[in-house]
Amino acid sequence: MQAGILSVAHIHLEDGSFTLFWVIVWWAIALLLISAALFWVRSVKKTDNRKITLAAFCTAAAFAIFQVSIPLFGGVHLNLTPLIGILAGPAIGSFVVLIINILSAAIGHGGWGMIGANLLVNVIEVVIGYTVYRALKKIFTGAFIRGGIATFAGLFCGNIAMIAIILLSEIQGVSQSKSQILAGLSLLAGVNMGVAIIEAVITGMIIAYILRVRPDMLESERP
Repeated sequence: MQAGILSVAHIHLEDGSFTLFWVIVWWAIALLLISAALFWVRSVKKTDNRKITLAAFCTAAAFAIFQVSIPLFGGVHLNLTPLIGILAGPAIGSFVVLIINILSAAIGHGGWGMIGANLLVNVIEVVIGYTVYRALKKIFTGAFIRGGIATFAGLFCGNIAMIAIILLSEIQGVSQSKSQILAGLSLLAGVNMGVAIIEAVITGMIIAYILRVRPDMLESERP
């Protein structure tokens, strides 16, 4: 198993690691999700300038944090994808992670063929983070605990999706069995979830701060 193919939560594989069939499959699913997000933004819930500005800020911040690697098991990094979902919502958040993945591929942070798979993983994190944060409002009044739980839940689901994608696609040139690959992925996912705890704390602090100084930025907190 190649070290460092996972991080919270991104598939660090070069082009050619998946067969063309699976590259097309993940791209097709990702494009369907982006199309659904575009339909939502254009036809269901129009986006104001404030949300666009917030999305631009999320894109810049998340892209920057993507490039900061923590030297564990070949390198892991924070994602901020659940935070993107909480702040920008699932539809706009999907566009944000699309741009981030394209920019990341442009500088060699994962292959171009991996964008579809990575986008699918990141959209799941965005949607889960957004959904869990809103759902917990009836249980927890504190933004810190809600932001932390939502972040951990989003990254956990992202890791599950990432492992499933790799097991289904299989890595070209790897002679290990699926059980051996799963064992290696599980170990790396465990490291990822350790980093996810750190990201959960950071996200919780950011959400709590925003709620204190600019509650209007959090749509779910408005009366």
